[in-house]
Amino acid sequence: MLSQAEKGKIFRALHERPGSFIIPNPWDVGTARILAFLGFEALATTSAGYAFSVGQPDNAIERDEMMRHIAAIVSATELPVSADLEHGFGDSPETVAETLRLAAATGLVGGSIEDSTKRPEPPIYEFELAVERVRAAAEAVRALPFSFTLTGRAENYLVGRPDLKDTIKRLQAFQEAGADVLYAPGLTNKQDIISLVSSLDRPVNVVMGLQGVPLNLSELSEMGVKRISVGSALSRAALGAFLRAAREMQTQGTFTFADEAVSYKEITAIFKA
Repeated sequence: MLSQAEKGKIFRALHERPGSFIIPNPWDVGTARILAFLGFEALATTSAGYAFSVGQPDNAIERDEMMRHIAAIVSATELPVSADLEHGFGDSPETVAETLRLAAATGLVGGSIEDSTKRPEPPIYEFELAVERVRAAAEAVRALPFSFTLTGRAENYLVGRPDLKDTIKRLQAFQEAGADVLYAPGLTNKQDIISLVSSLDRPVNVVMGLQGVPLNLSELSEMGVKRISVGSALSRAALGAFLRAAREMQTQGTFTFADEAVSYKEITAIFKA
């Protein structure tokens, strides 16, 4: 069994080698084990995917429950795991730092902090506070006895503020505040992604699985993107199949959806492995 320190080194090394790597997002123990079985090298949690799995909208899960979920994902495989820690479950830098310490105690070797307030107004933290929050997170993880990869997230594009200049300014400040990886979810323009990557000195994470973004692994690697996640896309794909199947039964009284279902034998073999 790998130690947390060993996982931390492995995860950091993925960000240092040439090219891009995909870090998929399971939403429960079963999907984590499937992704590990398929040979992915690391996993990242999805706050939205988990919330959907328990019948809640995104951002409705409290910190204690999220920590239990994260611990379950960590214990599901030997892979390094990074977590979506939302906005740190509080406004103050002190709360963010405590969230990082609690997250590290679950066995994580990475995590992200975003600058979204989770409120309609203002949707994004004021610049200086946003930077202080990332700095507090960085100080918390630097005090850990193992390598913990901190991701700083700028959420402008997800809250309807497609301001590339401000997004780059924020990520540059997060970099200086101690973030190891930078991330601006919601970018869909190839040139914007190139501009963002070229403006930063740390690895950049880009999320795929969004509608209207046809970029692939090879293209993203050529653009200088280091890490590619899919957020809630895998969970939404599964829920999409579920909804189509349920609607077929309800409206047509047929069951052809089962023709595309994974076989009982195959899924059992994965979980026995």
